[in-house]
Amino acid sequence: MSAKNKEEPRVLAIILGGGKGTRLYPLTKERSKPAVPFGGKYRIVDIPISNCINSGYKKIYLLTQFNSASLHLHINNSYNFDRFSGGFVEILAAEQTLEHSGWYEGTADAVRKNFGHFRVQKPTHYIILSGDQLYKMDLKEFMNEHIESGAEITIAAKAVNRRDATGFGIMQVDDTNRITAFMEKPAADLNIDHWKIPEKSRGDLPADLEYLASMGIYIFNAETMEKLLDNEKTDFGKEIIPMAIKDHQVNSYIFNDYWEDIGTIRSFYEATLDLTNPVPAFNLYEETKPVYTQMSNLPPSKINNATLTSTLASEGCVITDSSIKKSVIGVRSIIREDCDLKGVVMMGADFYETEEEKAANKKKKIPDMGIGKGCKIEKAIIDKNAHIGNNCCINVSGKKYDDGDHGLFYSAEGIIVIRKGAVIPDGTVI
Repeated sequence: MSAKNKEEPRVLAIILGGGKGTRLYPLTKERSKPAVPFGGKYRIVDIPISNCINSGYKKIYLLTQFNSASLHLHINNSYNFDRFSGGFVEILAAEQTLEHSGWYEGTADAVRKNFGHFRVQKPTHYIILSGDQLYKMDLKEFMNEHIESGAEITIAAKAVNRRDATGFGIMQVDDTNRITAFMEKPAADLNIDHWKIPEKSRGDLPADLEYLASMGIYIFNAETMEKLLDNEKTDFGKEIIPMAIKDHQVNSYIFNDYWEDIGTIRSFYEATLDLTNPVPAFNLYEETKPVYTQMSNLPPSKINNATLTSTLASEGCVITDSSIKKSVIGVRSIIREDCDLKGVVMMGADFYETEEEKAANKKKKIPDMGIGKGCKIEKAIIDKNAHIGNNCCINVSGKKYDDGDHGLFYSAEGIIVIRKGAVIPDGTVI
């Protein structure tokens, strides 16, 4: 083995599954954020996992603690590396041990409580990733720049304008991209002109993007990580990173490409519908950077005299005599005659109903799974396994709803969310 090969870093990727996901409720009522369906056939967690695999990093841990059952099922059914690769994707849910007994109390605390698992792999470097962001990044390039810079920590950063800077942790850097200060969500009226990106580091960034925002994506030297977490501090962004800047070399890595935090219903909805554009910001059709997910072995979708415009239709769908515009239709979706859908994110179904199940539901006056005949639906998210009856109208009446729970549905900034497994009777108007 050459000296070069011996020097290859041993990289461990850690994906943070997040907390309760309250901003994505009700999509997170029965599942964790990483397990939320996305793009018709994927789950959000497939994005960071695919970034790791495409970059050659196949030792991946996913840290989660809320509603992890469906996530476990998805991971186990999707990511099985051959025994010679040494790769794995393993979920580490919060657990009681002799050393600790509580939940993860923050991002740093989650990592600290799992050092016993991580040390077995003898990593030289950790990559810390978020489980609810939409982007494609060459993590190998990120790692190479980290090593060449001599930094102990490197933080992926996105250039933002002054207005958006209020929603992020903002970093002050010098001409060498070394971070000299960190500020969490600066107030809109605070003068932070001296925090602007140095001209030497700007490259071809747009002129209005003057500040560097942390993406919550980090590379740590393993030894540095151990030292920095030898305490009771719980959060990387609020505590560990500001502390590290004082005594360690912490650099920024400017990522000048599409990146979206899909942590709210609106951002999730808009990011999903953007996939229907002729040239989407997040491209699912790059052959060298595929997004991996579970192999479903479903049949091709059957389109019976329907019109689909700017729409993604996943495998196993049956769509009959309907008009669908700018929508994303998930696996096994059944859309019956004379429906009109505009701006709909339909997550599909986990299974096909049998004739026996349909007959039993009919006795209970429960419509068949999918969308019934003659329905008009706009600006809506329909979660999995929903039963929507005939002649229903959803979000087309012009009626406005306060954000929150409304029984049969949930409203968020004008977007109607039909819950997982919901039953919407014939003729319902929302």
